[in-house]
Amino acid sequence: MAPKLNIADRLAARNPQKALARALELKAAQQHGRAFKLFVIAAEAGITEAECEVASYYLSGLTGLRNTGEAARWFLRAAQKGDIQAQRNLALLSLSGQASIKTGGVASLFTEAGDAQADFDAALAWVLPASQAGDTEAQVLAGFIYTAGPERLRDEAQALHWYTQAAEAGSPYGHLGLGVITLPKAKGDAPTFAAVAHIREAAAADLAAAHYFMGLIYEKAIGVAADLTQAAGHYGAAAKGNIRNAQGRYGAMLLHGMGVKANPVEGETWLRRAALAGDGHAAAVVGNIYAAGDGKLPPNYAEAATWFRMSAETGNRDAARALAMLHQTGAGIPRNLDEAAFWFRRAAEAGDTKAQADLASLFLSGLTNPKFTEPAPVHEWFEQAAEAGDLTGAYNYAVCLAQGVGVARDDAKALAWFRRASEGVVNAQYWVGRFLAEGRGTAADPEEARIWLQKSADLGLVDGLISLAQLHLDGQGGPRDDEAARQLLERAAGAGHPGAMFMLGALYGGGHQIPADRAQSLAWYRAGAEKGHAMAALMLGKYLALGIATPVNRVEARHWLTLALKAGIADAQTDLDALEQAGTAEA
Repeated sequence: MAPKLNIADRLAARNPQKALARALELKAAQQHGRAFKLFVIAAEAGITEAECEVASYYLSGLTGLRNTGEAARWFLRAAQKGDIQAQRNLALLSLSGQASIKTGGVASLFTEAGDAQADFDAALAWVLPASQAGDTEAQVLAGFIYTAGPERLRDEAQALHWYTQAAEAGSPYGHLGLGVITLPKAKGDAPTFAAVAHIREAAAADLAAAHYFMGLIYEKAIGVAADLTQAAGHYGAAAKGNIRNAQGRYGAMLLHGMGVKANPVEGETWLRRAALAGDGHAAAVVGNIYAAGDGKLPPNYAEAATWFRMSAETGNRDAARALAMLHQTGAGIPRNLDEAAFWFRRAAEAGDTKAQADLASLFLSGLTNPKFTEPAPVHEWFEQAAEAGDLTGAYNYAVCLAQGVGVARDDAKALAWFRRASEGVVNAQYWVGRFLAEGRGTAADPEEARIWLQKSADLGLVDGLISLAQLHLDGQGGPRDDEAARQLLERAAGAGHPGAMFMLGALYGGGHQIPADRAQSLAWYRAGAEKGHAMAALMLGKYLALGIATPVNRVEARHWLTLALKAGIADAQTDLDALEQAGTAEA
């Protein structure tokens, strides 16, 4: 129910000036309902101060009557008579998109909040007269429009002029604007020191944004000696002032104890706040925290995926690749290769070369559904990188050519790019050796193949070790040397390669240039079988069934032979049948 006017209010209402004076008294006494009625009486009589008060009441909603359109209408009446406050407020309303106010001296249709977009032209038209009249807030606003407005309105000289005017009048916002636009272009010590001094002046006035920039200045040693303690202090002040980027940086410093005593709990809290406010990098850091665990608790991949997704949706390519890997492996979230391909592609299109290679491998696997996953031009990305001289790009492009990923298979061209990449990519050295050994894209040359495979083997590449060992065993490209092969295979087996373990089992089994050692053979077959190698499981089953280097153990033999059969080794069925017959005969 609207407040009633008492006798004193009614008497004041008879005269617009007295109505204004009485309204100001009531406003000071927090009697806003009664004050507003008297302000309206004075405003309708054309008193400028009252028009601004009515507009402010509509804007603030103190009487429950918030209406930005009415606020703009009353500010316009005052602004047209040269009121600086009204002009500034019209500019702010135009920038905020809360009302659309056309220039030209006449009122237009006013739209409520949310219906209009920022109108920089109207804002500039209203803010310039107030700026020229010496209003420092308007001058800062003019500097902002000339700096951050649409390209057609940007004018660095005008921005410098108005920020300078505001700074000289003592406005900390003027100092901040002046420092921020001059620091990036400062060349030499004097201009840099001057720009930093302006930002420092704004920080001294406790402007949160200025604290953030001072944090960057101390962290990056811009015009000052690097000082992480000072940086952390400024970031902390900015974080408490709700500067999102500062919250992320301060959280990271607390997390790692940089410039401030380590406090992982508080650090994560700030990082979460920044992430929830839209800081993609902070969200990625939180995701990494959950993915790594803290030593006391295991990794929480489900929670990590939530934060990686939040980060990836802001364009963070590292988070996109991390999310793709979780979908690819099914860690914490359902395994979904099409979803993995989607996020690998997002990261790849942002320039992540690892994601490009991962995406190519995923397409090569043939496990994605073409109905949901559109093929990406990975070969084009790799070709562009290769042509630009990137050796990793050259290697990946060669793989595409060798395996027909997005492009027709071309072994000769693949070999040429593998040779180019071999200058810095050990895997490329292996592929050159393999192509030469197999005669792919060129005439077979096992002698040169040994040279290339030896290069990759010397650097510990497991595939290179095994392929070189095979050449030694077959006597290709040089004399047969089973002992050299054994040494190479033991290095590969030591790296956990089950195929190398199987080959060692066969070497020690007899019939080779090294002394037979059935116990060693059994041990290597068992190691390979336990790693999932089907042929090793078959041979282990045979040894156990026949009692070679071990007592007969038909139960365990049946276990390994059955695994071999399930893995596609048809010969295992013959051994299983023989095992059953032996058991029947013995019974």
